[in-house]
Amino acid sequence: MTEDVPKCMVRLGGRTLLDRQLESIRLAGIGMIGIVRGYKAERIQVPGAFYFQNENWNATNMLVSLMQARSWLEADRCFVSYSDIVYQPDVAEALKERDEPIVIPYNVNWLPLWQARFTDPLSDAETFRMDENGFVTEIGGRPASMDEVQGQYMGLMMLSPDGWRMIEQFISGLEESEVRSMDMTALLSRLVKSGAPVRAIPYEGPWLEVDSESDLQLYEQHYSHVLLDPQVLERREQR
Repeated sequence: MTEDVPKCMVRLGGRTLLDRQLESIRLAGIGMIGIVRGYKAERIQVPGAFYFQNENWNATNMLVSLMQARSWLEADRCFVSYSDIVYQPDVAEALKERDEPIVIPYNVNWLPLWQARFTDPLSDAETFRMDENGFVTEIGGRPASMDEVQGQYMGLMMLSPDGWRMIEQFISGLEESEVRSMDMTALLSRLVKSGAPVRAIPYEGPWLEVDSESDLQLYEQHYSHVLLDPQVLERREQR
């Protein structure tokens, strides 16, 4: 399905994943859109968007892609999103209200979704634990029991310039090979272990993660309510 297009251009319920994300972001009041492109970059064309480029997309991971947007991350608070997830505007709105350096939402209602996607939910779930003040103490590991999973990281983040400086300071102490291979949960895990404060906020609304063709089939068959346009959901709530 991604032979000719990047993953974010795969269609779910008749619309690309990227279109769904952009609509939610814009409805949350975020007007400036920056997209880090890599594989099949030319297939991503969004009117009004600013493009960053990870030229080494085939030999690097998410951290290097994030670093391509450092000019924005240094200058202002930025809402950062994976491109293979589906979410509603309210989670972006909730993150906009926070002023901590690094804030991530975690999905409280992850387990029913993982039970529908996997025979053993723990086979794909990642550890996620917090202290009594809502700061992450563990993320991204392989859980041995449900006690280690208080929620699931959603692939979303709000970063302030101070938060980005924390990340850059951490990156400066890494080997180049570590930087090139590091994904976002590994970055967050290492930041937490280094003492950086990563604030977590609970989210109970709809959220879907797309990792396979079976995910797409599952969502289209059993999660059609989540795939409605945000404007439709908004009108329903108003009624």
